[in-house]
Amino acid sequence: MIILVLAVLGLCLGSFTNALVWRLHEQGVGSGKKLKKVPKQLTISQGRSVCPNCKHQLGFMDLIPVLSWIGLGGKCRYCHKPISWQYPLVELATAGLFILSYLCWPLGWSNLAVFQFSVWLVMLVGFMALTIYDLRWQLLPTRIIYPLGGLALLEVLVVAFISKDLAIIRLAAIGVLCLGGLFYLLFQLSGGKWIGYGDVRLGVVLGLLVGGPSSAVLLLFFASAIGTAASLPGLIGKKSVMKQRVAFGPFLILATVIVYLFGASIISWYKQRFLLL
Repeated sequence: MIILVLAVLGLCLGSFTNALVWRLHEQGVGSGKKLKKVPKQLTISQGRSVCPNCKHQLGFMDLIPVLSWIGLGGKCRYCHKPISWQYPLVELATAGLFILSYLCWPLGWSNLAVFQFSVWLVMLVGFMALTIYDLRWQLLPTRIIYPLGGLALLEVLVVAFISKDLAIIRLAAIGVLCLGGLFYLLFQLSGGKWIGYGDVRLGVVLGLLVGGPSSAVLLLFFASAIGTAASLPGLIGKKSVMKQRVAFGPFLILATVIVYLFGASIISWYKQRFLLL
């Protein structure tokens, strides 16, 4: 029953994520042409969902996650233009991450852990929005990063207060220094050519979330490995790809999911395997 609820919730929040990304982009976030006054229809709280092509307001039957897209053959009911596969894919991916998080949740199910799980689900929605934005426009909007950072900081403080363990705050600070500090150094050394400032901000958020040097190093390892694996086919096929900028945010986010859910087990296995325990 819980899995079904999480699946439906994930599908609905995946649909919300698609709308959030589209509205932020239509507002000009990151384009250099940000609207001075945002029209009501583009606001997150008051705007109604519309077709991204013809801007026709969508009805209830057009907004059922995944099923509406399949039923309409991937086309708008009104203008009949194709609707990107991004929409059902994001909905399914969000639902899948919700279910995976529940099945592999590493913190148990105490009241505090339930709070952390709830925070994690919200973080996943924000991460999904950042992933789409970075893949499509190579930008990590502060409109998404800052609320995620505030939420991650709130979680650290709440967990430290309830558990009466100040070491949690210390580990979070170390995580921020390891990830945010490293990315800031790379940004300064390269003048923004190696890494964008959005990645620096994201590094701070991820540092708060995973905490500690071991988890931070593991996150960097997985992000680099995934990024290399994803870029390798293009590098082999076209040498000119070397000159193209690659969105690193999605790799960091995917690595964060792996480390947050499985990091403790991986670190424990590594220590036992190499007799470091």
